[in-house]
Amino acid sequence: MTRVKRMVLVMGLMSLMACRGQPSEKPPVHLNPNMDTQQKYKAQSESRFFADKRTMRTPPAGSVARGQLKEDSAFYHGKVNGQFVQAMPVELNRTLMERGAERFNIYCAPCHDRVGSGEGIVAVRGKSSGMVSPPTYHQDRIIQMPDGELFDIITNGVRTMSSYRHQIPEADRWAIVAYIRALQRSQNARLEDVPEQQRTALQ
Repeated sequence: MTRVKRMVLVMGLMSLMACRGQPSEKPPVHLNPNMDTQQKYKAQSESRFFADKRTMRTPPAGSVARGQLKEDSAFYHGKVNGQFVQAMPVELNRTLMERGAERFNIYCAPCHDRVGSGEGIVAVRGKSSGMVSPPTYHQDRIIQMPDGELFDIITNGVRTMSSYRHQIPEADRWAIVAYIRALQRSQNARLEDVPEQQRTALQ
């Protein structure tokens, strides 16, 4: 018997072994059921090991969950030694800016509108019910804010704005900060900000 024929025969036998031939109410056969019946503590269950009988334990002091160390304070908190960082701790590039525009239009534009003037659909409709409109990004106070402070506002919220720490990851918060800076530049640009070889096209 050739090698190919042997392989076809083996595969045919294996396919027949996989078929029961008819529907069954019985559970499938588990050759190694250890993972199904393993002994483990479940939340709110009783423990016979600990004196207080509780299975849910308080984590040891100073312990950090895997992937949650977040040592880079500038990136994860927008602060170093309790002070807001002046500049973003990420590389400013086209990819970051495009991501920031996408996230901004999803999370920020409904209140701040697409250019950051504070006249989004939520703000406009909320005025009739006494909602305080968000400030424009184009005022000197916000233009002069450190980048870390903008990041902190996205993280923790301010006044009537809720926190977005759970909806927007840290990397995306910095992308939004980058895009806000681009909006501010676009609405407050001067001719001197344009490269000299491109100025004639604007005049």
